[in-house]
Amino acid sequence: MSNIQEDYCLKNHNTFGIDASAKYFASFSSESELIALLRNKICKTEPLFILGGGSNILLTQDFEGIVLANDIKGIDIAYEDEQSVSITVGAGEVWHDFVLWSINQNLSGIENLALIPGLIGASPMQNIGAYGTEVKDVITKVSYIEIETGTKKEITNKECKFGYRNSIFKEELKGKVVITQVVYQLSKTPLNNIKYGAITEELKLLKKEASPSSIAQAVINIRSSKLPDPKVLGNSGSFFKNPIIETSEFEKLKKEFPEMVGYTISESKTKIAAGWLIDNAGLKGYRKADAGVHKNQALVLVNYGNASGTDIINLAKEVQQRVKDKYGINLDPEVNIL
Repeated sequence: MSNIQEDYCLKNHNTFGIDASAKYFASFSSESELIALLRNKICKTEPLFILGGGSNILLTQDFEGIVLANDIKGIDIAYEDEQSVSITVGAGEVWHDFVLWSINQNLSGIENLALIPGLIGASPMQNIGAYGTEVKDVITKVSYIEIETGTKKEITNKECKFGYRNSIFKEELKGKVVITQVVYQLSKTPLNNIKYGAITEELKLLKKEASPSSIAQAVINIRSSKLPDPKVLGNSGSFFKNPIIETSEFEKLKKEFPEMVGYTISESKTKIAAGWLIDNAGLKGYRKADAGVHKNQALVLVNYGNASGTDIINLAKEVQQRVKDKYGINLDPEVNIL
């Protein structure tokens, strides 16, 4: 197939800005193009990786196989009634652009997820979430192509087996399918989810009442103040998941560390702010050569220019060890490491 390129540089395809290459590379903008690629001998015989926005990967070496970049576009209203609108979105659309589109359409449900990097296809895979909202709350269906057979399938929200930053696409279907479209159901009535105090405070500064557009603006302001722009400083946003521990364990730790930040998620489980753990282990702003912990948000690891993927992963291991030594808590990466 003519559009398969060889020895392709991936530096501009990952937000860490890691200088790595793929043995082969091709992009697809439709399901039929994807199916044709999957039938190609190279895809049948070489290791295969599906690339989205590159905002959730860390390349630690050249990829000795074929990288397929998802460029399926389209935002189409599939159905609407008095309460809600169902929208089918191509997996290659930029997530934040879809958030802005929804606000322009006076729809609510994803405004708290503004400025999360990446493409639509990553949203069900990661079950992206922020500021009291998770994308599982608005996804109704996900379409995908099976890599081995080229067959198109569609699964429901329940079949996606959503969990915290997790789904069937990171478990049973990992490496077996390519997400091509996602269907979201958004509300015509503003949901105005402002249970996170930071949003309330930002709305006061903006002197605005809660609405989908003002909440999105508040979230954009908060994220921009904390998180470095990948175009300026290579990063993949939050590098680690917020760990979930037994509430009894949290209460013990709270006695030793009264300022520890935690959120109750069930009768027996508490989610701990990983950024707080890293910061209070003395690592905010920590740097080893060109790999560092960001000075404003300890949850973000950054590439100051010439860090390799190995430099970043070694820094991540050091952060994990320091947190483990101080609190007895394991930090798991949210980023996919290749």
